[in-house]
Amino acid sequence: MSRQNELVGLDIGTSSIKAVHLHRSGNVYKLAELGIAHIHPETIVDGIIMDAATVSTAIRQLFDKHDIAIKDVAFSVSGHSVIIKKIKVPTMKKAELREAIVWEAEQHIPYSIEDVNLDFQILREAGPNEQEMDVLLVAVKKDTLNDYLAVISASGLRAAVVDVDAFAIENAFTMSTKFQPGEVVALVNVGAAITNINILNGGISDFTRESPLGGNRHTESLQKGVGLSFEQAEALKRGEAIEGHGFAEAKPVIEMANSELAAEIRRSFDFYYSTSQSHTIHRVVLSGGCASLPGLASYLSSALELPVEIANPFQNIVADPKKFDAQYLASIAPQMTVAVGLALREPEDSAV
Repeated sequence: MSRQNELVGLDIGTSSIKAVHLHRSGNVYKLAELGIAHIHPETIVDGIIMDAATVSTAIRQLFDKHDIAIKDVAFSVSGHSVIIKKIKVPTMKKAELREAIVWEAEQHIPYSIEDVNLDFQILREAGPNEQEMDVLLVAVKKDTLNDYLAVISASGLRAAVVDVDAFAIENAFTMSTKFQPGEVVALVNVGAAITNINILNGGISDFTRESPLGGNRHTESLQKGVGLSFEQAEALKRGEAIEGHGFAEAKPVIEMANSELAAEIRRSFDFYYSTSQSHTIHRVVLSGGCASLPGLASYLSSALELPVEIANPFQNIVADPKKFDAQYLASIAPQMTVAVGLALREPEDSAV
């Protein structure tokens, strides 16, 4: 059956806003609409909306331009205002845990409980003789969440689902992937300002971390090292020709930024190994706007000594070739991963 209440996945990112609307019939998803609106890099900083009017206007224009009539949206948050922790709690039923989660959260959240929205997910039920179970705890500061809700409302839309970037990416990935027994996959989403890492063990989130390092580092390095404007640096890092400057000139600067990113990812992996029973990551799936940077996937594969593949959240979604150009979809696929993951959500879903 088709979904009774369809949602639009709305990814409000640091450098752009993405929207994806999917039709579902049974287990088949069809791409109905999608769009991207670019915003100034200082409009949203570390997940905090600095210019609400610009964001709401961009969202409204995006929906108008692509004739998206659906008003209910699923959106996600990231940055310092989001806390994700895997904790152990005494074995209890889900209803009991919902009552006890506030007390449990107070032991792990560095903010006042009154200042955050909480949710949780039981990762693994306790065995017959186990006294504890694994729970994923999520907390988002209310003032940050309220800012997002305000711009969505000002855009004439309704927020039906609130999610976290890392879990939206996981949702897009697990929809189309079957895991091998014991397989550990690292989902690495490199956005403009933040890199999300979510390590799945057997399809279950085992480790999450965010780093304030993303594609902006490449842009800033090119601005300083080669003497380019922001727009020129953005174009050159993507391999586009810039008058008076060649990619060969930029390559050493880009490789230095790649090295910083690889080192940051490796630190996260090392921390995972030190805190987990697993000592192997079998493959990396790279998403985000920076996933398509020339040579980045192969560089990370070499630096991390792991297979690295680029995400394509559209691979199992039907797209009418008369409406959507296949080459264009392939080119934007990695940066649409969060939006697709959000579009797959149901109205009753919510992470926070």
